[in-house]
Amino acid sequence: MFYRQASNQYIIEGQPFEIDGTSYTANWLNCTTSEEKTALGLVEVTDSNSPEDDRFYWVSATLNGAVRTYTNTPKDLDSLKTQWTAQIRASAYSMLLPSDWMVVKATETQTTVPTEWNTYRAAVRTACANAVAAVNAATDVPALRVAVQVVWPKDPNNKDV
Repeated sequence: MFYRQASNQYIIEGQPFEIDGTSYTANWLNCTTSEEKTALGLVEVTDSNSPEDDRFYWVSATLNGAVRTYTNTPKDLDSLKTQWTAQIRASAYSMLLPSDWMVVKATETQTTVPTEWNTYRAAVRTACANAVAAVNAATDVPALRVAVQVVWPKDPNNKDV
């Protein structure tokens, strides 16, 4: 995005625009040099800060001339904890589901589930429980962002993935 102070005008790449009665095509900004932009008085808009992860923050932007400033307001911690706990549990469920048949077969036929699969399934449940505990222990949004970064075990069939 570019700003033109003389007309207090914001110009967005990929959109046609007009300056002092002259129309410019949607691709004009992409096809011109920085000297041509400067000749029109265009200055690229810069950010004074960065937007936070919108899964955790309400993010809005304010333009002041050629400077964009983001306002990052944390979302409600209790709601986030509920959401992330459900998501972590759903991930664990999805990871265990493809091997559930092994457990059913072992139960029906009085055989055993291969050791590596029992180990994997236990590791998934442990990772889930640890992540949920970390989520519940988070006292603010930055701590929650760390807590939801779960390191899941690898499926015994996909050790290199």
